[in-house]
Amino acid sequence: MIFPNIDPIAVSMGPLAIRWYSLAYIFGLLGGWFFILQLLRHPPYVMSRSQLSNFLSWAIISIIIGGRIGYVFFYNFSYYIQNPIEIFFVWQGGMSFHGGFSGIVIAIILFTKINKISLLCFSDLIASAAPIGLFFGRIANFINGELYGRVTDVSWAIVFPNGGGTPRHPSQLYEAALEGIGLYLIILILILFANARKLPGLLMGVFLFGYGTSRIIIEFFREPDSHIGFLIGSTTIGQWLSVPLVLAGIYFISCANSKSANSKNILE
Repeated sequence: MIFPNIDPIAVSMGPLAIRWYSLAYIFGLLGGWFFILQLLRHPPYVMSRSQLSNFLSWAIISIIIGGRIGYVFFYNFSYYIQNPIEIFFVWQGGMSFHGGFSGIVIAIILFTKINKISLLCFSDLIASAAPIGLFFGRIANFINGELYGRVTDVSWAIVFPNGGGTPRHPSQLYEAALEGIGLYLIILILILFANARKLPGLLMGVFLFGYGTSRIIIEFFREPDSHIGFLIGSTTIGQWLSVPLVLAGIYFISCANSKSANSKNILE
């Protein structure tokens, strides 16, 4: 299957060019903001609408800074040590989810402390909306023909422009399906039918576990970065960075379930 000829520039007006990747960030953040607004209509009432809108700017800055710093340190440290000025060339690409995640965690901690908001309840809201941003981000990766998969002979394999002329797994679409649609539906089901928001930390735990597990699985189909390659046991840097997320997810899920069990015992 030949890669669809999609211009990475979505809209061009004279010298102004808006790329699909930029639109992915915009759609992801706005989509997440709208989804959280709907959740805030029902208890627990974690924060006001104005506080959520204020956090949007925090999220944008923290994701960009964290994502860039994460890419520099996790994926191409030696190059940027020799070319430090290029760290600021974000328009050339190079963002790390794990770095962006670290950035927004710091932003969440500071924001909730300043505004006297429950950290766990607020984190649950952000985690609930995160798959929306992940979905749009992975679709943008596909449009850009980047982060493609390993060579394969499956019938849906795609020949990417920069993939060496050989059919490869469309791993960006796998990630959009698992990290985006799949994880979003799981969280939505827990909210609608399991009263998950009444157990602070549960949704955050589900997101961390779900994303980490999905990323570890998909890395078996995704081509590792050429300048890093495979690590010990044919693993990848993406898999190793996802292990702490899985462990953290298990921890928060266990804590939320323990609190639920204790509450039931008290009532009984």
